[in-house]
Amino acid sequence: MSNDSPSGRAVRLVPLSVDHAEELFPSASDPEVWRWMPRPRPDSLAETREMISQMLADRARRCFAVQRLTDEAVVGSTSLYELDLAEGRAEIGATWFDRACWGGPYNAESKLLLLAHAFDDLGLARIALRTDNLNVRSQQAMTRLGLVYEGTLRSHMTRQDGTRRDSLYYSVLVDEWPSLREKLIARVAAKAAA
Repeated sequence: MSNDSPSGRAVRLVPLSVDHAEELFPSASDPEVWRWMPRPRPDSLAETREMISQMLADRARRCFAVQRLTDEAVVGSTSLYELDLAEGRAEIGATWFDRACWGGPYNAESKLLLLAHAFDDLGLARIALRTDNLNVRSQQAMTRLGLVYEGTLRSHMTRQDGTRRDSLYYSVLVDEWPSLREKLIARVAAKAAA
């Protein structure tokens, strides 16, 4: 990703830093925003800083803050993780947005920018996303974005409440990227106009 941080119509992705903790804490500590996240919800600014530090220490992860262009506020975060350049693959995750941004162009455009970075800059062949089987909202969003459902890993992870979750996997391949890019551009334009 170039030093000038890729921008779209509504957001830009900037490299995540611990300095973003204060802006991200309100959304990261919101139980509804964090409901389906596999890692513990941070209860304090110090825990948010620690979580971001752990994310940044992972060498197979590229983390970004999502900055709204109209006021430069950091409204969310997203990451490439399990990045394997030799195999040409990664997953997108650790994505969350302030609830006030739900339904707007922010998630779709952040995915557009992150996928462009993955396919166009890093030369990856495959990007996967996974979600909790109970997270219907996320599943619908992935389907609307045009991702392909691949299957379910049964009893894949432990939820924060101790129950077992199935993980639904979705993906996009590099040869599907041009078509998905056009869908995402149209989706962002429609959301921005609404």
